[in-house]
Amino acid sequence: MTLTNTATVSQSHSLAHNKARTSAILAATIALTFGVFMFYGVGFAQPNEIHNAAHDMRHSNAFPCH
Repeated sequence: MTLTNTATVSQSHSLAHNKARTSAILAATIALTFGVFMFYGVGFAQPNEIHNAAHDMRHSNAFPCH
């Protein structure tokens, strides 16, 4: 393997690592946004059925909410 090929392989690994990291950060951001919406958005919803479902879920996860 020549020096040029080694540099190309190294750069290729670096790009793959950056793509994987960007993808993981994006997935975590989407999951966090969805979780916050489910926790607060649904928890403060007006229909009692939706609110009670979120409320019961908090209690089943041992999260004190009142």
